[in-house]
Amino acid sequence: MRKRVTNHGLTARAIAGSHVVLLSMNMDKSDCNGLRGFGIHRTDHTENEAYWLQGMKTFKETDPGLAPGAKFSTRNQPIQDFSWADYSAKPGHDYTYKVLALKGPPNKLEPFAEVSVRVKTESPECGDHDVYFNRGAAASQEYARRFGNRVPGSKGGEDDPAWAWLSRGAHEAILEFIGQAKKGWGLRVGAYEFRLPSVLNALHEAHARGADVRILYDAGHDFPRDENRAQADKANIKSLCDERVPKPQALSHNKFIVLLKGKKAVEVLTGSTNFSDGGVFGQSNVVHVVEEPKVAEAYLAYWEQLQGNPERKVLAPDLTVTHPLPEETPPKGTMTIFSPRESLDALDYYGRLAAGANDALFMTFAFGMHDVFKAVYRTGKAGLRYALFETLLGPGVRKEKRAEALKEMIDLRRMPENRFAVGSKIEMNQFDNWVAEKLTGLNQHVKYIHTKYMLIDPLGNDPIIVTGSANFSAASTNKNDENMLIIRGNKRAADVYLGEFMRLWDHYAFREWAQKKRAREIALVKAGKKKPGPEPWYLDSTDAWWKRFFANTDLSRHREYFAG
Repeated sequence: MRKRVTNHGLTARAIAGSHVVLLSMNMDKSDCNGLRGFGIHRTDHTENEAYWLQGMKTFKETDPGLAPGAKFSTRNQPIQDFSWADYSAKPGHDYTYKVLALKGPPNKLEPFAEVSVRVKTESPECGDHDVYFNRGAAASQEYARRFGNRVPGSKGGEDDPAWAWLSRGAHEAILEFIGQAKKGWGLRVGAYEFRLPSVLNALHEAHARGADVRILYDAGHDFPRDENRAQADKANIKSLCDERVPKPQALSHNKFIVLLKGKKAVEVLTGSTNFSDGGVFGQSNVVHVVEEPKVAEAYLAYWEQLQGNPERKVLAPDLTVTHPLPEETPPKGTMTIFSPRESLDALDYYGRLAAGANDALFMTFAFGMHDVFKAVYRTGKAGLRYALFETLLGPGVRKEKRAEALKEMIDLRRMPENRFAVGSKIEMNQFDNWVAEKLTGLNQHVKYIHTKYMLIDPLGNDPIIVTGSANFSAASTNKNDENMLIIRGNKRAADVYLGEFMRLWDHYAFREWAQKKRAREIALVKAGKKKPGPEPWYLDSTDAWWKRFFANTDLSRHREYFAG
């Protein structure tokens, strides 16, 4: 849900997903002289609560000197940004956000303008697209505060509340989807990693209820084949499983489950989430349920093709013909693209869609940026282009090419149209006022960003979402077993995806800044120019902070786009 309100020259725009509400503020530049920031008050009409939202920075003049990780009311320690996000929002809740533009000295802030905007967050299970993002940020200030950076499961085992916090509904959605299957129903599973005991046990229970359960998992390499086999055997479902060995060497990289009622497919659960601890509770992922029988039937037909274990020379030509790409813009609604294909036509098509973004583009890259998208981020017409990376360079860059490749990415990053963030965590607390963070240890390969999706003009009236299992890479297009959805015109789903994208982008952009700050502090200490010890980053007491939001900068472009 989106709503924009202006009062006395102050604009507030709220974009409500399911667990995130994005707030954007705007004022005329001439009104910003003396602006100290924005105070934000939230009223939860659903739970009858009202309070000022909190931040983690203070003015030096009014710093109460609390312990690292403390939070402060934005009424007294305002937000010095034209965007803010409420990550504590709950699905299906009715909220009013009151925004104050504050001026005056830090110890006597006075409202200059005030505006209120009321929105309702989305419930994941409403509509034909149910979207569940896991937390995807175990290395966080909130996890450290709640669970002390301990490994999930180290207290209470399966009942450890850390699991539910990390899942944030994704794990529950998978189990509830499987739980629908009973006698006369069926489930068809296509999996790369198939080793999460709770999911395997749920499939065993569905079979025991009389459901027709068949599972196809990747067995082309030692990993994840050996663990898939071991867990299937442990759950007593080995007889329900077939092994997929793509030839020539590739990955059966799908993560989907088709629900059948009788012999007809009625729903499909897909997305980027492997059926593993790391997939559900660690790295960032999405579980996306499509309640459209036509789409579910396409997935069922694809699964049946894969069950025969065809070689690429047979499968790729057939998928290329049976799932043709649109000439230009995709049709309204939901369409499917399955791999492997004969060529890189699907990757090129995604590139054309990205290049066609009029206002804004948002993409995630788990394994680096392909040349197709480098061209988009270099010359695309969208005035705002976001990218979220696991690492800035993919794993396939040769050593002798790394310096050149890194320079290319840094040059792209410096363009005012582009805003990049790379997965990272706060390593220590020697030089700042933040709590040190640790990873869960659930992921050995991809630690932070595992999602594969693209948002094209998500705040427009005709947004496009591309999402699924396929990394935006050559191998995911013409070698691996992959599935993707292209969803056009669904503003509800776009709002959910955009909120989650910005949640993680903000999370990792800040951590990159913190790591650079830490490196600078260490260098100063070694040079004898600074004594070791905490040095909080205070709010700006001068009249300078807001000016970079009105220059030819990425921040200015962000303000203009999100505030509408």
